[in-house]
Formats: sequence, C-alpha cells, structure tokens
Amino acid sequence: MHVIAVLALDGVVPFELTIPGQVFGVANSLAAGASYEVRLVAPGGETATDPALGAFTLRTDWDVPDLAAADTIIVPGHANFAAPHPDPVLTELRAAAARGARIASVCVGAFTLAAAGLLDGRRATTHWRHAADLAARYPEVDVDPAVLFIDGGQLLTSAGVAAGLDLCLHLVRRDLGAAVAAETARGIVMPLQREGGQAQFIQHPAQDRTDNPLQRTLTWMEANLHRPLTLTDIARHAALSVRTLTRHFQDQVGTTPLQWLLSTRVRYARELLETTDLPVETIAQQAGFATSTTLRHHFTRRLGTSPQQYRNTFHAR
Repeated sequence: MHVIAVLALDGVVPFELTIPGQVFGVANSLAAGASYEVRLVAPGGETATDPALGAFTLRTDWDVPDLAAADTIIVPGHANFAAPHPDPVLTELRAAAARGARIASVCVGAFTLAAAGLLDGRRATTHWRHAADLAARYPEVDVDPAVLFIDGGQLLTSAGVAAGLDLCLHLVRRDLGAAVAAETARGIVMPLQREGGQAQFIQHPAQDRTDNPLQRTLTWMEANLHRPLTLTDIARHAALSVRTLTRHFQDQVGTTPLQWLLSTRVRYARELLETTDLPVETIAQQAGFATSTTLRHHFTRRLGTSPQQYRNTFHAR
C-alpha cells in the first residue's frame, strides 16, 4: 500500500486539501485492488482552514512525525505561506527527502518546500501571482511561472488550485499507468492532460486583434508532426510574421512555437508507446523526431526515462 500524506498546515486551502483524496480514491476504485492510503497530517493533529475560503477546523489521527511513514507527501497551499514555517515541519520534510520519499506541492505549497531547502538548484512552479515572490525569497530556486506542473522526479510542484488535479492525475499515471489515469480523469470529469500552461490564465492588457489564427495553426501543427516544421513554416501558415507569431504563442500558450511543437511531439510519442507495438524508430518518425536517437534525447531530457523504459511501464498490455 502506497501511503500518501497530505500535510495540512494552519490556514490550508480547503479545496487543495481534498484533491488528493478525491483523485487517489477514484484511482483506488479503478485499480486492481486498493493502491493508495491517503492520510491527513496536521501539526498537533488539528488544523484550521483559510478563513477567507470557509473557516472550519479539522482533526486527524496523524501528526507531523507521521510523515516518516509516508511514501508520498503532498503540501497544499495555505494562507500563511509567506510566514516562517514550523521547524518540526521543515525537519520532517528534509528527512523525508533524504530517505527518498516523493514530495509534491500544490500552488503556494511550493513556499514550504523552498523553506525546507528542497527546491534549491531545481526548477519549480507555483501560482503565477506568487511566482515573483517565490523567486525573490528563494533565489536558488529556478522559478517557472508559465507551466501547470513540473515533475522533477522526487520533487514535484504545481500551479494554482486546479493544477493540483493535473499533478495528482500525473502521479496516478506514473504509479498505475496511463489506462488507470485516463479512467480516473474521466471519473472526476477532467482531461488527463490540459493543454498549455499558466500563461493562458494571466490577464494581459487588451489588444486590437481582428482575427486570431492561432488555434487553426495549432491544429495544423498537430496534424503535421511528422514533417520537419520550421518557425518560418509555422508563421507562414498563420499568416503572421515570426515576431508576431512568437508573441501570440507567449500570450496564449505560455511558450514558444518550437517548444510547443517539441512538447506535442513528445506527448504523441508517449501516446504511441502506450497504445501501440510500433518499433521505437517508427514512432520517432511519426512523431517528427526523424531518428530514435533524437527521440531518446528529448524524451529522456523531459521525462527522465527512455522511450523503451516508458513503454515497459505504461504500455496497456
């Protein structure tokens, strides 16, 4: 049984607190036998929620020292994220990281991981409103405000509230495979993987746009992954200059056209590895990587595993 401890610090955000129980509970009902045990852990066995979001008190059987028994620790956001964190909490988080436990944060829960020093030298994310503050307080952390979540292997961080759903579904996929994760997503009426990043939710000054061909171009890019598309090809299809195309992508998708293309190719390769028995070389060509060597390079860099190892783990037999 995989024990998941949800660390509820004072002022915890109620919705973020309940996300792990919902996602992993649904996954339990779909997997062959219960795979997860979700435990609410709170200092002194009691916590109060963020009063601005509905004030109530929760009591639990698990205290901070019980983090030592967790395989995965998830830290939701809480109202006091900018204040000093309790030393026992930081000590237990450091000890959990040292013994190899998986640790993840939702929204401003990243401040707790950063306060423990766990994110130093790592790429991390949080809610876009607080990303600059996180970077200023913890300059050793490489803060990326544009993405929904970051899988750093042992350490994972996610953006605001709903990105906690993305993160937990991703963990189910890592643990139990793509099929169970997909069914879990359907069960909670969520897409298994949302497109784009936080940039699509950030408000920008109004601009004079007569016609935006970006969605049509995104669809065209997906249909032509196998082709060696260049930035000029994409701009030509969108009937935009390269500069304007790049600005549209940054505003609406949160990344550059070529980075989006690369991410989409990796995602398509993952889908083929999960659902077909095609040779890796063929998958590389269909996804637009030309050779298995190029596919392996980008796959390993982004996912921390090789295409063959990924297939061995997630292929639906």
